[in-house]
Amino acid sequence: MAIAFVIIALVLGALLFLWHKQERILFQPPPLIEAPSVSGQVSYDAVDGQKLIGFIAGDPRQARGVLICFHGNADLAVWQLDWARSVEHRTGYAVFLAEYRGYMSLGGSPTYTSTKLDARAAYDHVRVVFGVDRDRVAFFGHSLGSAVATELAEIHPPSALLLQSPFTSARAMARLIVSPPVVLVWRAISRIHFDTVQAVAELDIPVSVAHGKRDRIVPVKMGVDVYEAARNKGQLLIVEQAGHNDVAEVGGEEYWQWMRNALQSPDIKKAE
Repeated sequence: MAIAFVIIALVLGALLFLWHKQERILFQPPPLIEAPSVSGQVSYDAVDGQKLIGFIAGDPRQARGVLICFHGNADLAVWQLDWARSVEHRTGYAVFLAEYRGYMSLGGSPTYTSTKLDARAAYDHVRVVFGVDRDRVAFFGHSLGSAVATELAEIHPPSALLLQSPFTSARAMARLIVSPPVVLVWRAISRIHFDTVQAVAELDIPVSVAHGKRDRIVPVKMGVDVYEAARNKGQLLIVEQAGHNDVAEVGGEEYWQWMRNALQSPDIKKAE
């Protein structure tokens, strides 16, 4: 009896810990000792008053369109600037790299709820401040950012949704990182409700997916499942030798063709 009581107490303690700390586990802002000095930084506010920043590659007013991008849980928007400049050069789309609160020395704490506010703020900034028409806005998300981009697409449908290394749902990811007893009660303890598979099945916009076959963080099967679930299928790219964070680098020109096709953008690659 005493042993059973101890086991129950340990399980309940673990569940309580996960309920309280789950967002600290999900969001892992990397330390930024010194912010780099870069051009293209903009500031804007979420509806709750939280100060936010983003980074722009290209001219949103003159470009073919604008790709609003959301990064993964242990990344920073500013670290994606070289990639963003390549996107702009190769597709003709300007790129808006949105940052989350709690990242890059911004105030506040990132949560499931706050990412919705931060994503909407980025969208509003592009639409209102830069005056970009809705049909010229596309969304991109990597890893955790793929879920953020998809939830934003449910509210503000973009012209296209590009997902790189996406997971199917928060519950499916929980099966990979927590014990079976926790998975059984995940719905009861979780405040995180990302369900990309269900969302893309209802979105009437083209959904394109790129995934590394050697991804050890988010299995490639999840990316394929997201693509197969999409109501409106765009482009699917599986990069044989890529992992979780090197799909663009390993994919090379095949990756850029995937992106151009997803954005329905001609091959206008500029000299670099």
